[in-house]
Amino acid sequence: MLCLCCGCVQHGFVYREHRKSPGYYDGRYWTMWKLPMFGCTDATQVLNEVQEAKKAYPQAWVRIIGFDNVRQVQCISFIAYKPEGY
Repeated sequence: MLCLCCGCVQHGFVYREHRKSPGYYDGRYWTMWKLPMFGCTDATQVLNEVQEAKKAYPQAWVRIIGFDNVRQVQCISFIAYKPEGY
């Protein structure tokens, strides 16, 4: 079974605030869009979530991540939407 997650981030690059040098976790975490889509088998549901995320955050990048729930590893990750100007 595949678990899909959509995430949004406002910056298209490693971003740090109030620091001169990057920390260990800078650029590694994205804000999740809603809850993971456990057991989702319909691509239309995933695309609808991407559209909703784009509408809610038009200046954010949207990433889709797929996890294998048996081995508990990430199988796939890709950028589904990038804001205009990048």
